[in-house]
Amino acid sequence: MMKELLATCIEGHTLSEEQAEEVMNSIMSGQATPSQIASLVSIMRLRGETVDELVGFTKSMKKHMSSINYDFDIVDTCGTGGDGSSTFNISTAAAIVASSLKVKVAKHGNRAVSSKSGSADVLEKLGVNIQTSKEEAVKSLDEKNMSFLFAPMFHSSMKHAVNPRKEIGFRTVFNLLGPLSNPANAKRQIIGVFSTHYAEKMAEALKRLGAEHVLLVTGRDGLDEISITTATDVVELKNGHISRYVLHPTDVGLVEGVMDDIQVQNSDDSAELIEKIFRGEAPESAENIVALNAGAALYVANHVQSLGMGVLYAKEAIKNGTALKQLKSLQHQQEENYA
Repeated sequence: MMKELLATCIEGHTLSEEQAEEVMNSIMSGQATPSQIASLVSIMRLRGETVDELVGFTKSMKKHMSSINYDFDIVDTCGTGGDGSSTFNISTAAAIVASSLKVKVAKHGNRAVSSKSGSADVLEKLGVNIQTSKEEAVKSLDEKNMSFLFAPMFHSSMKHAVNPRKEIGFRTVFNLLGPLSNPANAKRQIIGVFSTHYAEKMAEALKRLGAEHVLLVTGRDGLDEISITTATDVVELKNGHISRYVLHPTDVGLVEGVMDDIQVQNSDDSAELIEKIFRGEAPESAENIVALNAGAALYVANHVQSLGMGVLYAKEAIKNGTALKQLKSLQHQQEENYA
């Protein structure tokens, strides 16, 4: 079956939703060989994945993942990664800020695959627990308003694709699928996407998958975040309607920032900068980009009525120490777990 569908793809044909689900089932169950997996994702990267393929792949991943059932609305700030900009872990810092304001955040993430610092890497450096079981995740959401969902633990069937992904080294459809397959089935998300063209496809896929409110953001400086240095293309899915607009930092009362102030060399640097932001010791650009992205998380969570209001709340949480208190609480939780 895999050989036949690969032959179809190499001829320029696309997969139906059902075929895509079948293909991913083969990958998840270990029936597809590493060469076949590498061939498939390479072909798709060259011609571009379709909405049908994204939906089919995601449905299969959701069937194979270890899911968390949670009674409250959950927000995720997981991006596609691999934008090559060497920025610190902005969405992870934003998740901590949003959760400090009582928004339930189930941050889905992994170690670095195509970036210098993955969300798991920086949280580990910060002393926050990443090896979360389902029970621990629910407890952390209840008690701390945030849990980190370490992708390999919840998507164990993805192990068959790990080596092909590492060996080819470039961005693939799996970068798109991570944000689409949150183990807690988050229906409210901020998704940083490396291309606004792909953001539109992902929005269509999310609409079909039942998402409620999602902002898919692509900075015009190349960031897969809402940028502080320039305009950001935003694709917004809200209550089944998809709209598109451009957002500039000045639109929400922030000054345009400097790229050098938000770039790091590794996860140690990233963790250090995040702590500096929460202690009020970081460059303004770094603080503002966290406030901007955390504000967006508050907006999709329906915690505030506008993105601008969300930014004000997030900025205040950083300034008054609420975010730092939340970070310390998450660090203390790790100490309790190992006590």
